[in-house]
Amino acid sequence: MYDAESLRKRVESFSRWHYEFDLGHGVTTPIASIGHANRHKQRKEYFFTPLVELCGGTLSGKRVLDLGCNAGYWSLAAIEAGADFVLGIDGRQMHIDQANLVFEAKAIDPGRYRFDLADIFALDLQEETFDIVLCLGLLYHVSKPFELMERMSRWNTDVLVIDSTLDTRIAGAYFRIARQNVEDPRAALDRPVALRPTWRAVVRLAEQYGYSCVALRPRFTDWHGANRYREGSRRAFLCAKRSRLSAIDSGDVEAAPPTPPAPGLGPYEG
Repeated sequence: MYDAESLRKRVESFSRWHYEFDLGHGVTTPIASIGHANRHKQRKEYFFTPLVELCGGTLSGKRVLDLGCNAGYWSLAAIEAGADFVLGIDGRQMHIDQANLVFEAKAIDPGRYRFDLADIFALDLQEETFDIVLCLGLLYHVSKPFELMERMSRWNTDVLVIDSTLDTRIAGAYFRIARQNVEDPRAALDRPVALRPTWRAVVRLAEQYGYSCVALRPRFTDWHGANRYREGSRRAFLCAKRSRLSAIDSGDVEAAPPTPPAPGLGPYEG
């Protein structure tokens, strides 16, 4: 479908790429932050590999919903793990266009995916349900976490993966009001403030909507670009309605929130 020159021109037509993709023909997307390239690889081993293992070593037969899908990095990971179908949702047209380009360049069967431009809080999926919902880098950007969880639970029949920046300034199950720049392509679009959860707030929120939930202990082999995970202010959580989380190796489970860093030393944002 694409030769090297046409593919390179399409890639260069976008002002920013958040993920690094090898699209073939010697073309790689120019990731905005080199440190993030390593972080994304480490995150894949951190929470995506346990997700696949929880599902029996493959996502074959699974329908996956990827919320805030950006350029489709995790949607592609789901397809490569054998998912039957992936629906990616994002509020920015640039990300939808990038995701479609990636999947076209990778020659993924169009019947196995769809990328829709939509406001998650206005999204109407009719009767569609999904075995797996991915909420990766999204929860801490929204101002309505309870409504988000209610919607995800309605669409989801079993496994939910949450990867979120956390507030570590206080203990307990709380949300802190945090500023965000809605012009930043990494941020949500609805409001210039978001509610950032603590570790315990994520667990309580998931349990409130019928999930069992465990936090995963990060075991990165390279922390470059991943300081928030190392210092405890970002974590991934595996949540399930039916799957047995006891199948996860206990060494990979974090039983309690990590000790907060000293005041003024944490990697906090706005």
